Amino acid sequence: MAGGKIRREKLQRGSGATAASNPHFQGGIPFHKSKGQHILKNPLLVDSIIQKSGIKSTDVILEIGPGTGNLTKKLLEAGKSVIAVELDPRMVLELQRRFQGTPYSSRLKVIQGDVLKCDLPYFDICVANIPYQISSPLTFKLLSHRPLFRCAVIMFQREFAMRLVAQPGDTLYCRLSVNTQLLARVNHLLKVGRNNFRPPPKVDSSVVRIEPRKPLPPLTSEDFSDDKEMAECVSALGDTLGDLSMDADEGKDDDEDMEMDDGETKTSDFKHKVLGVLKLGGFEEKRASKLSQAEFMHLLSLFNKAGIHFS
Repeated sequence: MAGGKIRREKLQRGSGATAASNPHFQGGIPFHKSKGQHILKNPLLVDSIIQKSGIKSTDVILEIGPGTGNLTKKLLEAGKSVIAVELDPRMVLELQRRFQGTPYSSRLKVIQGDVLKCDLPYFDICVANIPYQISSPLTFKLLSHRPLFRCAVIMFQREFAMRLVAQPGDTLYCRLSVNTQLLARVNHLLKVGRNNFRPPPKVDSSVVRIEPRKPLPPLTSEDFSDDKEMAECVSALGDTLGDLSMDADEGKDDDEDMEMDDGETKTSDFKHKVLGVLKLGGFEEKRASKLSQAEFMHLLSLFNKAGIHFS
């Protein structure tokens, strides 16, 4: 019996030492950096995010990666209801325990699963501190959601956020900037230091507001069928003609035995066709990193009129 007590005491002391060696616990749950689990611990920052989100009392709010519910509680106080999408089953249980038996329990719906793979229900606004590794695919999944939501207020890694809001001519202006701003108005709201999280990430963060454009730009299925094709399309415009990877609707030949000379001729003809379009629109001496949204749309229409579409 005495030996059994000693063993139990050793086990208890051992688990205490484990918790002490890893300070990134809340409610007994260890956080995994590899899964992007960085919980907001600064209540003043949470309040600031809520204030800048412009939440209405009638709003259905989508939260992605709620963790232990620090932001969730404030969202429930501000809106009509919260739909929280969480991949980690431990966090799902923690959320259910935290709000069980409270006035908020009937207004919180928790979906366990991968937000990139699940079908999102209707929501008015998205407010989230997301795992940074899903930033790009999540942004375009939200922008492809129908019906359109009013806005999304999301915590991103600082560099990613700066690329989202970059303007033509900025060093960080890139394909991501063009794609996102084509479909939405994007504004930087807050800089967030790494010490506002537990555990702290290796990078600083920023809160960004994304507001889908209404109406959306007049794009057809031939222009872009989804965000992946849109990214490839803008990428194809590149900074040099050597990066162009476009297919013309006319003049395609699937004969694998076509002679090399014939192929080179077709490539040369196509290049001249592209150069002609660029010259017609006054884009011959311009670089993609300097083009505005309006200029991209005009150039796209000129390519389409010439029978050139992107794939």
